[in-house]
Amino acid sequence: MANIPSFEVPPQMRDLAETSVEQARKAFGTFIGSARRATDTLQGSTDVARTNAQDIYARSLDYAEQNVRAAFDLAQKLAAAKSFPEAMQLQAEYVRERFAAMQAQAKDLGGLTQGAFQQGAEHAKAAMQQGVEETRKAVKQGQDAAQQMGQETQHAADQASH
Repeated sequence: MANIPSFEVPPQMRDLAETSVEQARKAFGTFIGSARRATDTLQGSTDVARTNAQDIYARSLDYAEQNVRAAFDLAQKLAAAKSFPEAMQLQAEYVRERFAAMQAQAKDLGGLTQGAFQQGAEHAKAAMQQGVEETRKAVKQGQDAAQQMGQETQHAADQASH
């Protein structure tokens, strides 16, 4: 076999390589940390949306229960009515009361829904802004590390050639 010439790597080059690997590791850690925080924020957004949906659903059930109870109350009153005009008056009162109640219920549910959408949009916007900013910082850190590594490599190469 042919003799392979022995070539020793200068200590500056070894130090540079170790430093470069450590800087790359830190930049990657920053990037992954940023991605994990963005995922956590997104999870928070889905939790907010789920909570809002549960609140709207619960309120809808409350209103449905109120409306059905009012209908049963009307049925009981109609069964006890002594005359047709009295039954017609009870029916007219019921219609007026239910119309007003349903308008108020619709307004309330509309407000809840609008608030939920607005809250979700604000949360999503904040999460996106945070994710973009953290990613920007991680990329900048990686660029700075690469630039420094390039300068150190050039310096080590200059020293090795002299």
